[in-house]
Amino acid sequence: MSKNTIQASDLYRMQLIQDACISPDGKFVISAVQRIREKDQKKFSNLYLHEIETGKESVFTTGDQNDSSPKWSPDGKTIAFLSNRDNEKQPQIYLISINGGEAQKLTNLDGEFLSSSWSPDGKNIISEFRKKNPDTLEREKDEAKNKLGIVSRHITRVFYRLDGYGWYPEDRRHLWEINPKTGKAKQLTNHPVYDDYSPFWSPDSKELGYFSNHMPDPDLQPDRIDLFVMNLISGETRKLETPLGPKDNGTFSPDGKWISYIAQIGEGEGWRNHNIWIVPSDGSQSAKNLTEKYDLHVNGSTLNDNGPAPTVSPFWSTDGKWIYFQIAKHGNTLLMKINIETNELLPVIDVLGVVGEPMFDKSQTKLMFLLGQPNTLPQIFIRSMDHTADLKQLSKFNEDWFKKLDLGHLEEVWFKGGDNNDLQGWILKPPGFDPAKKYPSIMEIHGGPITQYGNFFMHEFYFLAARGYVVYFSNPRGGTGYGEEHTKSIHGGKWGTKDYEDLMCWTDYVEKLPYIDPDKMGVTGGSYGGYMTLWIIGHTQRFKAGVAQRVVSNLISMWGSSDFNWAFQEIFGNQPPYENIEILWENSPLKHMGAAKTPTLIIHSEQDFRCPLEQGQQAFVALKKLGVDTKFVIFPDEPHGLSRGGRTDRRIVRLNEIAGWFDKYLK
Repeated sequence: MSKNTIQASDLYRMQLIQDACISPDGKFVISAVQRIREKDQKKFSNLYLHEIETGKESVFTTGDQNDSSPKWSPDGKTIAFLSNRDNEKQPQIYLISINGGEAQKLTNLDGEFLSSSWSPDGKNIISEFRKKNPDTLEREKDEAKNKLGIVSRHITRVFYRLDGYGWYPEDRRHLWEINPKTGKAKQLTNHPVYDDYSPFWSPDSKELGYFSNHMPDPDLQPDRIDLFVMNLISGETRKLETPLGPKDNGTFSPDGKWISYIAQIGEGEGWRNHNIWIVPSDGSQSAKNLTEKYDLHVNGSTLNDNGPAPTVSPFWSTDGKWIYFQIAKHGNTLLMKINIETNELLPVIDVLGVVGEPMFDKSQTKLMFLLGQPNTLPQIFIRSMDHTADLKQLSKFNEDWFKKLDLGHLEEVWFKGGDNNDLQGWILKPPGFDPAKKYPSIMEIHGGPITQYGNFFMHEFYFLAARGYVVYFSNPRGGTGYGEEHTKSIHGGKWGTKDYEDLMCWTDYVEKLPYIDPDKMGVTGGSYGGYMTLWIIGHTQRFKAGVAQRVVSNLISMWGSSDFNWAFQEIFGNQPPYENIEILWENSPLKHMGAAKTPTLIIHSEQDFRCPLEQGQQAFVALKKLGVDTKFVIFPDEPHGLSRGGRTDRRIVRLNEIAGWFDKYLK
């Protein structure tokens, strides 16, 4: 019996695990699972309860709402979670007993919950929360005003909007303490300029660590992040001595004497590795970098198109000797541990794939994590830390469907780049592959560029392979997972140099394969990958078709118009255009587009704040003016992340447009 192949419409089939959390006693996992209702395109998520011993799985909450971010109380009797069941536009914290019953609404705040966690003694919940603007609240309560919409926006800060989020409210992110018995909320931090974020508890529940930028204008010096500790008894706050640079993801040691966190050093140097740091919580010593000598990228940054495997805060062994953390390496996200005294580094979960949301039960006898792999969507796994058992798959979402699919064959290869450097790539052969035939091919280029492709399920790649294409992708210089020098190679105004050389070497490698038709090769990518697609068609005619998505075409107009606005200059010599416009123009694909002849489809979203619509407009007009066959597909109401989280019918149209364009020119 022949198997099915991946279709664009299969996006409606997918059940996606959004969050997962193991119970303190190690008996259960609670997860939030997303589904899509095709008739109105709405996305919902409900909580599922998984029994670790038996593997039994049951729906824990029902209804057409979004239940997310479940967290166990320290005694394991109650689960706190976010839900919009009472108000579609305003999630609140709810509590539900592990024994079931109706969830009880805990909070009634107007604004956005960005994170929440129980205190170790179970007496409080700390939330990172941002209040709504007063005028927004007034408009929402007045039907006539709400129908008319916003009259005007008054901007005073530099970072005033965020792609996928929208326009920032006036209030910043602050810390709120919530009583789980009464729902009473107390604001702990409050400042009109500073954001206070990523709070974490001391083991005795008496102190909170958090991060904040206290520069006069944090938006103009965004990397000057500091680590603070607040004493909840006295109300006093102390700043710990840490090196200059972005930092996040803090955790106290079990004895409360140390804090671990993830950080880069320097300012405007995003190419640097993220490392594990520790610092005494009393501020008696400066911070120490534990992972510096290993040249690791401490991050979960491996791409897929159905939701990330987020980087979690480092967590400690119960004896305080080891710290556990994720790293991005060679197309995988692994779980490692490091000894804080000897700096010995050991793998914990070192398998083909992407480890997400790892966490222990209280006794640290069971480790729970999500594992995403190339041929399946992420599932919940359990590892018994006594090493007597193999990894145990706990969840079974989508399994019956995947068993009926022929995905083709994915092969990992290593090849030489432009400077004889070692590079990693993957070649996906279509279902029913016949080595005696010649196949059209499509090169996919990742965005970022500071991220990596790898062993993570990409629906888009399998969809194109099912149409009869060989799909190939790699990690050229500029990305992560291969050491700091690999990432640094294109920093400082060098986009389109080493990365372009590596991509051409990759194309050379694939072109020579006996089953590849050299006259039917296509190229596509989004964001930085869209930039490189435009760069490629301006520098070579070897590809017979291109699809440039959410592109960067003109770095001069990108300056100030992106939600990252001026910060892009850090990648290109760190000078604004009024001081050095030449470097921005030289690095812009638009400058080099005069030689373009490749038929190119431009895809962009109207509400893309990262790479604004005008970037796609300029590329489209330039190609039309040159007489190149081109088409411009614009998706209304969608942000930069359309391909990963956009409305499903629009994601399907996008995929079919890509396939249709390549079918036109490569078949």
